[in-house]
Amino acid sequence: MDIQVQNLTKKYGRQKAVDQLSFDVRTGEILGFLGPNGAGKTTTMKMITCFLAPSDGDVSVGGFSILKDQQKIKRSIGYLPEHNPLYLDMAVIDYLRFSGAIQGVKKSQLGDRIKEMIRVCGLNKEKHKKIGELSKGFRQRVGLAQALIHDPEVLILDEPTTGLDPNQIVEIRELIKHIGSQKTVILSTHILPEVEATCDRIIIINNGKIVAEGTPENLRKEASGTEISHVRIEDGERDAVFQRLQELETVAMVDLLPNGAFSIESQLEQTSRRDIFRLCVENGWVLTEMTPVERDLEDVFRNVTIEN
Repeated sequence: MDIQVQNLTKKYGRQKAVDQLSFDVRTGEILGFLGPNGAGKTTTMKMITCFLAPSDGDVSVGGFSILKDQQKIKRSIGYLPEHNPLYLDMAVIDYLRFSGAIQGVKKSQLGDRIKEMIRVCGLNKEKHKKIGELSKGFRQRVGLAQALIHDPEVLILDEPTTGLDPNQIVEIRELIKHIGSQKTVILSTHILPEVEATCDRIIIINNGKIVAEGTPENLRKEASGTEISHVRIEDGERDAVFQRLQELETVAMVDLLPNGAFSIESQLEQTSRRDIFRLCVENGWVLTEMTPVERDLEDVFRNVTIEN
């Protein structure tokens, strides 16, 4: 079930929490939705799920509009909000039975759906405990189970791994990837390695607007812009080597790293590696390391969201 967000806007007085936001999500795609606190991520998710009315624009979910077809859209969406609302006095299995019933799961299928959610979310040992007795991580699993209980075509997850330990994060990540092969998933998180491991495509928003969009690989390439290499050279006097490296026409900047190696940034759209190798040969220096440096998603995120 595809999602089309068209010029979506949400105003609070004069402030625009979301400002003319437009993007698409295809069936079978896991979209990573990133941004700093206050960027408009949760507000956007609430509008997509029909929990919040937009000030302007529209969202189409499987051809249905959030302005006209809220009930049809809600039946197709599983939503795990950032602050997971749970009935703490209910036992896990009773809460899932309640959640399935209000989501319209048929009585004849409800028992099997509860068993399936308990299995895939790792809740077997906790199923008879009251939710209030569970750790934060297990409460998050219960929230994910209720979002999936009615087998929705669209899954909206706002910080789904909050409070989970590393092993649980890996398990939930694999579950989301498995679900994403059959459903449309929008995933919001601050854990950037999780986005890279889970998501097919990333959208980064800041101040309610899209500031970057693409696959993790493409975003890293765009952020890099220039070639950066870590180089270690032996049998040469450090200051002399530093000076000669700076003189190379293809080199834009040279920095000395704490471990004694050099960080060398090439001129825009040029490579300096061949020139560095030739320089070492000409001077009888031993080149023991030349490692390309690829910027990670943290660099990308900071570059496009930092306030000037």
